[in-house]
Parts: sequence; structure tokens; C-alpha cells
Amino acid sequence: MASASGRAAEGFDALTEKEKQTLRLIVRGHDAKSTARELGLSVHTINERLRDARRKLAVSSSREAARLLLDTEGRHPHSAADNEFGEAGDTSTVAIEASRPWPASRGAWSAIGVIAMSAIVAILAFIAQPQTERIEGNPPSPGSVPTAASSHQTAVEAAAREWLALVDASNWAKSWRETGTSFRRLNTVEAWTTASEQAREPLGVPHARSLLTHDTVPAPPYGYEVMRFRTDFAAKPHVVETVTLEREAGGWKVVGYLID
Repeated sequence: MASASGRAAEGFDALTEKEKQTLRLIVRGHDAKSTARELGLSVHTINERLRDARRKLAVSSSREAARLLLDTEGRHPHSAADNEFGEAGDTSTVAIEASRPWPASRGAWSAIGVIAMSAIVAILAFIAQPQTERIEGNPPSPGSVPTAASSHQTAVEAAAREWLALVDASNWAKSWRETGTSFRRLNTVEAWTTASEQAREPLGVPHARSLLTHDTVPAPPYGYEVMRFRTDFAAKPHVVETVTLEREAGGWKVVGYLID
């Protein structure tokens, strides 16, 4: 009789790329309705994909199927070449991404899909939320004594904002150099520049940016920090920017950036 891990591996091999794409959105916190909206499909189609994925992976829960996919892909990372050029790309990974209709052109969306191949960080934040320390973005009251947690948040937020300032200034080369090793290993400066120009520049300059949430994800070796900002751009207000950072060389480096 095949082991549970063996059956999971067989089920993973049987999954279609569309089923994997759907599960990657589920593990990021989407439900069937929001997944359908994200992919421009009907809820019926999404439910069919999830049902087939559950059957192939021999589980009763779509989220359990998504976690199995994450575990398997974490052990056997796949490259962006596995995705068809012109599709939305690997949505389980961290990269610059604009919510539709930004950018409007299919060519721009294709470029973003190609760059969607950084470390699997954002989904870790979603599946680890029961263990996650969540810090809302409210400033300390006047006269309050700084704590270790608030000092930690301040350092991480400062690193995120410094990096975002480079992006705001369209300094793509330096913003790429200031990312973490894992991001630079998987994203070339040329791909980052192309995607940034097509997805970020149409938003215009930011008028205001405030911290929404700060999640600390307990993952080896040092964990990840996921910071969400609400930003009002000249061309589009109320945009959510998610910046994921990890500890590197005694500081915090950006390893993921998501525009939603």
C-alpha cells in the first residue's frame, strides 16, 4: 500500500497547471468567489477545479489541498518557465503584481507574470496566521515607553519605507540591488525594471502611505516580516502595497512586493 506522502506526490503530478494556479490563490487567503474574480472565471469553474484537486490529492478540504501543494512545491521549486508566457504566472510566489485593470494591456500583465518567481513568502504568511504576531499600524501614544516589539516594528517599517522610496523615485536598479539575495537570485534587474515600469509607473506619485498591518511569520531561519501599507497614488487611491522582508546581513531586506 502506498504511503500518504507517496499518494500526495502522485496526486501532485496529476494536478493540472490551472488547478495549481487556483490552489495557490486559495493558500494566499482567497475563497472560491475571490479566486474566480481574480482569474476572471466563474465560481462554478473554480469549484470544479478545487473538487478535482481535492480528489487527486485525496483530501476533503481545499485549504488542505493548497497546503499540500505548498509543501510539495517548497521541496521541488519550479521555475517561471513552467508557466505559459502571457498567463498571470505563479501566484503562490512573491513579486510585483497589479490588481486588474492595472495594467490594462495584456503585454504588461505578461511581463509581471514572468517576474512572479521569487521566494515562497507571502503564502507562508497566510497559512501561518494562527501562529502569527499581528501588529496593527497604530503609532504609540505620546510619552509611552518603547518596547522590544515596537522597536522591532520600527526597524522593519523603516527598512520597508526606505525601499519603497526607491520604487517611488523609479530607481529600479537600486531598488533591485537593495532586495534580498533570494529575490535577486530569481529576478533579473531587467525583468524587475520592465515589470515595475509597466505596473508601478501608471499609478503616479504617492500622496500618502500609512501602515495597515505588520505580520511576523515564524519560519526558519529568521522568519519573515510582512508589512501592508495603504497608499493613495495620484492616479489611484486606496492601493494596498504588501512588502515582505527577511533578516539578512544584520538588517532587513525586501524579498517580495505586491500591489493590490
